[in-house]
Amino acid sequence: MAAMSVIGIDFGSESCYVAVAKAGGIETIANDYSLRATPSCIAFSGKNRILGVAAKNQQVTNMKNTVYGLKRLLGRKFRDPHVQKELKILPYNAIETANGNIGIKVNYLGEEHVFSPEQCLAMLITKLKDDSMHALQTPINDCVISVPSYFTNNERKALLDSAAIAGLNVLRLFNETTATALSYGIYKQDLPAPEEKPRNVIFVDCGHSALQVFACAYHKGKLRMLATASDPNFGGRDIDLILAEYFCKEFQTKYKIDARTNARAFTRLLAEVEKIKKQMSANQTTLPLNIECFMEDKDVHGTVKRADMEELCAHLFEKVEVTLASCLEKSGLQVDDIHSVEIVGGSTRIPAIKQRIEKVFQRTPSTTLNQDESVSRGCALQCAMLSPAVRVREFSITDVQDYPISVSWEAGVDGENAGEVEVFPVNHAVPFSKMLAFYRQEPFSIQAKYCGDIPYPDKYIGTWVVKDVKPSAEGKSQKIKVKVRVNIHGIMTVSSASLIESKEESMETEPSPTAPEAQKQAGEPQDTQESQTETTNGAPEDGDEKKEKKKKIVKSVELPIESLAFGFSQVELNQYTEQEFKMIAADRQEKERADGRNALEEYVYELRGKLTDEDNLAPFVLDKDREMLVGQLDQMENWLYEEGEDCNRQEYQDKLTDLKSKGEPIQMRKLEFELRPSVIEDLQRSLQLGMKAVEQMRSNNPKYAHLTDEDLKKVENAVNASYKWLEEARQKLAVVQKYEKVPITVQQIRGERSSFDSIINPILNKPQPKAPSPPKEEAKDGPKENNTEQKAEEAKEGGESQEKMDCS
Repeated sequence: MAAMSVIGIDFGSESCYVAVAKAGGIETIANDYSLRATPSCIAFSGKNRILGVAAKNQQVTNMKNTVYGLKRLLGRKFRDPHVQKELKILPYNAIETANGNIGIKVNYLGEEHVFSPEQCLAMLITKLKDDSMHALQTPINDCVISVPSYFTNNERKALLDSAAIAGLNVLRLFNETTATALSYGIYKQDLPAPEEKPRNVIFVDCGHSALQVFACAYHKGKLRMLATASDPNFGGRDIDLILAEYFCKEFQTKYKIDARTNARAFTRLLAEVEKIKKQMSANQTTLPLNIECFMEDKDVHGTVKRADMEELCAHLFEKVEVTLASCLEKSGLQVDDIHSVEIVGGSTRIPAIKQRIEKVFQRTPSTTLNQDESVSRGCALQCAMLSPAVRVREFSITDVQDYPISVSWEAGVDGENAGEVEVFPVNHAVPFSKMLAFYRQEPFSIQAKYCGDIPYPDKYIGTWVVKDVKPSAEGKSQKIKVKVRVNIHGIMTVSSASLIESKEESMETEPSPTAPEAQKQAGEPQDTQESQTETTNGAPEDGDEKKEKKKKIVKSVELPIESLAFGFSQVELNQYTEQEFKMIAADRQEKERADGRNALEEYVYELRGKLTDEDNLAPFVLDKDREMLVGQLDQMENWLYEEGEDCNRQEYQDKLTDLKSKGEPIQMRKLEFELRPSVIEDLQRSLQLGMKAVEQMRSNNPKYAHLTDEDLKKVENAVNASYKWLEEARQKLAVVQKYEKVPITVQQIRGERSSFDSIINPILNKPQPKAPSPPKEEAKDGPKENNTEQKAEEAKEGGESQEKMDCS
């Protein structure tokens, strides 16, 4: 079943979840720390990359080289106001690259490296992929990854590029809103029929850094997104920052220290206030905050309660209410039309947010879904639907476009005006394609942009140049059909362009055949979408009965398209993929080196502890040899922490092999000593059974009456030989000290027993010959019933004879 598994990845700002779809249902995969949540965090060191939980654990001690917050940097330019705002609270160094993009500067393998956010995310995806492969014991190639519904073209393309660098094929970028709606609806058995009124459900997803509210209409086997509203600038972390600022001011007054000037101290403060925030959800009392050695060797203390937090964050909660009301308005629903309100995301646990939800929708929020894992579960379900490997219940999904998209074009040389049209309005169904018709004599370009309010400084999407356009033979413009599409990933693109050529051809045909026969004789298809036929009757030439037929041929010619949009080129993708594979190999090599060092270190500690334990290995080695070996182990420990700190794996393995050549003989003597009594007892038991069998054969026991004298002699000789061998072995072992090499090993004793059993068992288990059954007619005493039947049969025959005689 593992080979049929498909995965869905919930890519979150703070944590990632991976779910797998199996025949038995959906399961969330645990990482190498047995945790279901993997921090969206990577770190760099002088030896390797550190990913996930391990990266988060060392964040405070390696701040400049620990990268997180990638979700808000993807697909953006360095000078983007949103990026500048993020970089103010991120401790690592970010620079502007030559093309205006973001470069993250870190120290890796002792050198300075600059990675793009897309490359860093690829490293995290590699980690999630490896954890999935380890858990499922099968390669992972296909997946579905979640994205916020408010992600634009550039951000979606950047995520696809990251997945490509990590070697994953993304079947779909799935909106987090739709993934949540799917995980809710697919298991509902009581949804209304298609002809009935739909069940309308509002979902509120408030996570670490964003709020998304969406309305969904359900019918049996079908969901349709009605509307979405989002605030990408509100989440749980904004409350953390306000609480951290509150304590910074308090510490400045009480302790004369400013945590904002020390990145390490501020990071520790954020971690502590996050814990307090979680406690506030279930506690209205005053909560303490204590951090030891916070700054300048000072311990700090403070207190806060839920009412204080709600007062400090009142403006944020007002924004939440505005977003909730916006979704309700866009959906066109009345409060009475809403069946229920479902909440997901960690920050929806905050009581103040629940209160705003109740106020707007006049419903108590429901927690039917897993608040942390619903998105990953929905992605896994979608991946199963798109994969032929797993059968899933039929369920139709209609998603919507968050922002309106317009397409514009330049004026043509033949006088056609420039123009612009909104091709995909807000809440338009996706994926979807539309055809645009143009009349052109030369190559031309099409531009696409967002025409709504988007959380992105630049509304420009891209430019597509349609090439190889030429005038017709008559020098006129030709018809060009262009297909624009919002694909399954939510990315707008120009997917194809076709030149529509039409021309007339004359042909002669006999009048007698029918039209289909005439087409067949002319070699033309009878039914085709690419050709149209027009026939004109004309007078036959030279008195012949032939007619002239004119046919209008419509031909579609695919045109090449050059895309000038955001994203890595194939050359760059190949380069980054190769670089990622090299880093994976370097990580694997470092892991093997570290494992080799750890194995040597572990063996040193383990062997030394056993050698000095009188109840362990101490009795099995001479005192002088033990002192010498313990001295070697001490030297090895010193070497490990000095010049042996960074040796290669082979050197560690060689030293471990050398130590084992001295330690394993001692451990083997102890093992022999412990196993020997039971093994000798097993051999002795076999000998006793053999001697008992010999006695029974000599006393003519019927059980062995079928055995010959030769069999008896073989068993007796085997018993005597093995008994003699055992006595000699006991004498040799009796004089051997624990620390001496044993003359007779456990393996030899087991071998002797095996040889003995192989000789006597076939003889003692030889089956007795079957006694010959007596002939049926010679049986003197048969069963009583048979005799009675025989007599009755004879009497019957006698009666029949008497009757015959009387009749005659």
